[in-house]
Amino acid sequence: MKRPEGFDRPRPEQEGRPGKAARPPRAEKGRRPADPVKKVAPVQKTPPVMPPPSVRSDEASTAERDLKRAARERRRYEREEVKRFTRRSRRRRLTWFIGAVTLLVVVGAVTGAVYSPLLALTTIRVEGNSAVSSAQIRSAVAGQVGRPLATLDTASIKRELSRFPLIRSFVTEAVPPHTLVIKVSERTPIGTLSTASGFSVIDAAGVVLDRVKDRPAGLPIVDVKSATTTNQAFSASVSVLLSVPAELLKKIDTVSASTPDDVTLTLTGAGQTVVWGSAEDSALKARVLVALIATQDPNAAVKYDVSAPSRPVVGSG
Repeated sequence: MKRPEGFDRPRPEQEGRPGKAARPPRAEKGRRPADPVKKVAPVQKTPPVMPPPSVRSDEASTAERDLKRAARERRRYEREEVKRFTRRSRRRRLTWFIGAVTLLVVVGAVTGAVYSPLLALTTIRVEGNSAVSSAQIRSAVAGQVGRPLATLDTASIKRELSRFPLIRSFVTEAVPPHTLVIKVSERTPIGTLSTASGFSVIDAAGVVLDRVKDRPAGLPIVDVKSATTTNQAFSASVSVLLSVPAELLKKIDTVSASTPDDVTLTLTGAGQTVVWGSAEDSALKARVLVALIATQDPNAAVKYDVSAPSRPVVGSG
């Protein structure tokens, strides 16, 4: 058989018997036969598909327009936020300003009205007095006339009214627009003290209300011997006088005591005497004494002992 032209004659190792596979080459002694090398087909890189130039230009324009639109929206939002913040700040400052101006106007108006001559004192009204005349009290505080009611000198008023012994306490009340009300609480005479120069009218606290030469009518003489008006004998005598009813008080000529436990009363008329004892149970003793006097002759010399009101004793004077 003729060999076709153009083909080389196969090598001896490639030739083989028909029907049999070619023997692999023998490996050298002591070496492992090498694995057959697999041929890997090279990977061909596909170049990217680029859009046409006209398409790329349209996409860039769209992106640029979107970016500009977003920038405009952002600037608009920032301007709105600045306006909103400044509007709230201006409103807050305006509110504070209006409040401050209103407060200043009110304070100024009140201050001007209070200290204005339109509210000056022109009338003084006296209440609660009987022993001290209203004219005397008004004359004492006349220096306050013409001053605004808010600037009246209360210390000066107190100093002037304290010169009246019969005034125990007082309260002043300013009545706009021009009136001052003085509410007086007077001292009540409870008895008299016999002195070398005459008689001293005293109240329950021992305060001398008046000094006269002749004995005042209707007031008993308080005789505490050598004691003073600040000791317990005087306090016990005054407590007895304050506890008796008015009809009995008019009949008492003298109340005497040297200790708090030996108060003795002398009645007008026949000179009846009453052993009172201490000031304890004075209200009960007064009721018992009134009942006993009703059973006796007012012109008889009688001695009443009510020191133990549950066991009173009536004897001859």
